[in-house]
Amino acid sequence: MAWAGPYATRLLADMGAEVIKIESVDNWDVLRALTGQPPETERGWDKSPYFNQTNRNKYGCSLDLSKPDGRELFLRLAAQSDIVIENFRAEVMDILNLGYDVLSAVNDRLIVLSMPGHGKTGPERDFVTYGTNVEQLSGLCHLTGYEGGPPHKTGISYGDPIAGIAAAGAIALALWVRRRTGHGQYIELAQRETLISLIGEYIVAFSMNQREPSRQGNRDSSMAPHGCYRCSGDDEWITIACENDAQFAALCSALEQPGIAHDPRFADVVSRYRNQDELDETICAWTKDRTKEDAAEALQSAGVPAMPVLGVPEVFADEHLRARGFFEPVSHPIAGVWDVDGPPWRMSESPAHIRLPAPTFAEHNRYVFRELLGLSDEEIAELQAEGVTGTSPNRTVHD
Repeated sequence: MAWAGPYATRLLADMGAEVIKIESVDNWDVLRALTGQPPETERGWDKSPYFNQTNRNKYGCSLDLSKPDGRELFLRLAAQSDIVIENFRAEVMDILNLGYDVLSAVNDRLIVLSMPGHGKTGPERDFVTYGTNVEQLSGLCHLTGYEGGPPHKTGISYGDPIAGIAAAGAIALALWVRRRTGHGQYIELAQRETLISLIGEYIVAFSMNQREPSRQGNRDSSMAPHGCYRCSGDDEWITIACENDAQFAALCSALEQPGIAHDPRFADVVSRYRNQDELDETICAWTKDRTKEDAAEALQSAGVPAMPVLGVPEVFADEHLRARGFFEPVSHPIAGVWDVDGPPWRMSESPAHIRLPAPTFAEHNRYVFRELLGLSDEEIAELQAEGVTGTSPNRTVHD
């Protein structure tokens, strides 16, 4: 549930995998509660933008794995599946008696991937992890911030999508190995460790010289100028990055101040780096009176790497993305019609696309129970009466 595991399975679903998302009446995906709508909204759990964006191209089934009948039905599903992905705490699948040894016993070709925040071993194995706290433990937030200021959280909880991408890649590799060996395997993917891979160069540098890196804000470790500069208008910005003397000379020309290039403070890369504050003041004096679009066009025409900072509405309306068909319309039976970002890869022989909207709660129970597991209507009704399955979530769980 939430983002890490569902993002991994969304990527696989975009690739064409048939993905069945399992929730229970009392343990449903917390993202269904993040609707941005009044609590009394009818079927609000099916209208969450966050859930519907993350769970497209999937089927949805309601099944309580903590009940004996639910567990047995899950094992029957595992017996005919290729992959099981879970992102619970480290001990949950073992508590449910659904660990890898149990699952592989019913299907030795099964690939099982677990995504515990801290891994299955070690003193922190039982810690509960969310993207909002695993970032702090990865070192990423300590690097993020302005010089002389405190650490900054990234604002997007990178632990989840990074782990999801890594999980999808690990699954693809395991499928390739299974094609060669005929056997499945168990994959453990600790979200904290995966996130640390984003700062690998800092880890290596510290191991070599024992010096802690400093926070640099928008600045680079070697290029100058390199930053985000205010433009005219409300909260409008442009980014500029000069990596060599030629680009800096082009910047000076665009600023209509060619003499700056000969100023001893800015004569070379090292000097510019040491005098960034003064250099940034000169650049800001030019950008603040121009729109970000006009500034970007002038700088790009002069050969300066520069781009306007786009807000979400601007990204949504972006002419380039629209021309490429990046956004695809999705029609959801409860939430309505909206545009969503499409798969980011373009494969010539097997193009990915959005086949299905996110499932409403328990939408595909009949498909799973009747077509895949062969249960009768009477058996399905009995499962519902016993609380093993259901057609709507228990709202008190997340209220």
